[in-house]
Amino acid sequence: MPERLDHVPQLPDGEPAPDDGRLPPHTLDRIGERGFGAYVHVPFCRIRCGYCDFNTYTPGELGSATAPADYLTALHAEIDLATRVLDRDGVDLPGLDTVFFGGGTPTMLPATDLGGIVRALDERFGLHPGAEVTTEANPDSVTAADLHTLADHGITRISFGMQSAVPHVLATLERTHDPDNIPRVVTWAREAGLQVSLDLIYGTPGESLTDWQRSLEAALACAPDHISAYALIVEDGTRLAAQVRRGQVPAPDPDDAADKYELADRMLSTAGLHWYEVSNWSTGPDTRSRHNLGYWTGGDWWGFGPGAHSHVGGVRWWNVKHPRAYASRLSAGTSPAAAREVLTADQVYDETVLLGVRLADGLPLDRLRPAGRTAVAGLIADGLIDERAALRERRIVLSLRGRLLADAVVRRIVLA
Repeated sequence: MPERLDHVPQLPDGEPAPDDGRLPPHTLDRIGERGFGAYVHVPFCRIRCGYCDFNTYTPGELGSATAPADYLTALHAEIDLATRVLDRDGVDLPGLDTVFFGGGTPTMLPATDLGGIVRALDERFGLHPGAEVTTEANPDSVTAADLHTLADHGITRISFGMQSAVPHVLATLERTHDPDNIPRVVTWAREAGLQVSLDLIYGTPGESLTDWQRSLEAALACAPDHISAYALIVEDGTRLAAQVRRGQVPAPDPDDAADKYELADRMLSTAGLHWYEVSNWSTGPDTRSRHNLGYWTGGDWWGFGPGAHSHVGGVRWWNVKHPRAYASRLSAGTSPAAAREVLTADQVYDETVLLGVRLADGLPLDRLRPAGRTAVAGLIADGLIDERAALRERRIVLSLRGRLLADAVVRRIVLA
């Protein structure tokens, strides 16, 4: 089933990263050709939801040893580090097409602090005219005044973690927000001039098809610009995984998840939101998540903050996870990178297929190796890709059935 591709719960091993953060010289030769973005990881949450394995920390877990002020000082130090690493004589730093605040709950920081980060990025890199600047938010973590302040400080788009409109589903997920607050915060965001996205999760234990339909109806009633809908994945090490293991709640059912995906696609399409990536729908090209499209199309980005991942010119690296370790490294003048990897040609190819086939715009057949192209006829015969797109437009575009089996389509191409 469709799932999030924008996080990696466990950091890979990789190879040692230089203390000064330097990159191989060749990696900077074509930086920004496919866009350049900044991801800012804010690791703070008021509580930890039972299904979540993201790199987040509650006040009780951190105590007073790592305050938001320490995090902000370290974050600004990493911004300075990035400009030193990317600076080359006679070559301007790549301007930013997108900025994305993720977490955690970024709006646990004051809106003026988020604005200060945007200002620092603009001063160091420069935001391109019309740059997309998004923050995630818990619906109960913002006021109308906060949203106006965010807009005044350069935020253009907000993604609310709605997840469900059904109280018992939210309780299973250990989400604490009031579902009745969703229409209110969406209205406030609209009044502030922000684009609005809503995040939904389907397949929660105990969620019926009627429950899911109710959540979709509630989301659509808010008339958002964008909706993301992800199948619940039970991640090892979470409280939900322990509950499933003990038999307290049932594991998600793939057939149930498929029914819910099909219902979502039908309802969202009827309402005028169309899929552009397997788990994402928007009202049109102008309301797609440009930041995430950068990930999916092989763009470059620098990930700031504890546990954040970066990709520049075929080099991928990831920061140490704990806020205390992150701040300590930067205060000592060293890179917070835990490790890195220089992508091989095979890795680049596999990821191009993995991410490209998930897009409604499709993956050009000429991006496939000859062996991969041999799989196309069988994928058409099995109804997994659109025949017209493949034969006339020379692109792989998933059918609805193919979206449900996207991983299998990738395997058939890559392993052909």
